[in-house]
Amino acid sequence: MTVVDDVREVIEEVRRDVCRLHAELVRYGLVVWTAGNVSARVPGRDLMVIKPSGVSYDDLTPGNMVVCDLHGRVVEGDHAPSSDTEAQAYVYRHLDHIGGVVHTHSPYAVAWAARGEPIPVVTTMCADEFGGDIPVGPFAVIGDDSIGRGIVDTLADSRSPAILMQNHGVFAVGPSARSAVKAAVMCEDVARSVHLAYQLGQPLPIPSSKVDALYDRYQNVYGQR
Repeated sequence: MTVVDDVREVIEEVRRDVCRLHAELVRYGLVVWTAGNVSARVPGRDLMVIKPSGVSYDDLTPGNMVVCDLHGRVVEGDHAPSSDTEAQAYVYRHLDHIGGVVHTHSPYAVAWAARGEPIPVVTTMCADEFGGDIPVGPFAVIGDDSIGRGIVDTLADSRSPAILMQNHGVFAVGPSARSAVKAAVMCEDVARSVHLAYQLGQPLPIPSSKVDALYDRYQNVYGQR
């Protein structure tokens, strides 16, 4: 019995979910060509499932999603995993509550990242979803765990489920891969709205007490319970 045989059904379900969620990145215009990826932790195991590197979104299937351990080593799959695998594995190793990680190069958020500037909390949507400014992490090389270190260190001082890695793009996290995708979608929407606000003048800040109240309502009251 291999490391994956005893959780075969769980892994196949995660593969299906991760594959399906990639379509949401395309649907919301967060990625182009083969850029970007979704990954998810395999519940109860030190494993993750992630997009294969350089494969077109049109060609993604549950079967070509790659299973890796939480050091980025391939456990099962016929393709090389995303170049972000070691970085995302670092996040899973150090943040036990994270069940999904998403990376996008969505244009408005990337524009803020290129400036090395946090997206300020000047809209209620930003307060609701991110609980404050959307922070900027350090410039980091691609291909090892450097980006993961930047994500973990930056989010330690933030309620935000999304981070702009300087000169790079968005990394979003959540208790599930679906919630991480939502954070990436919302991050781009906020980045666009705030950019447009600056074209009209100086946006009005939201007082911190109101940010706290908005965040609490959205996280704990809004929606179906």
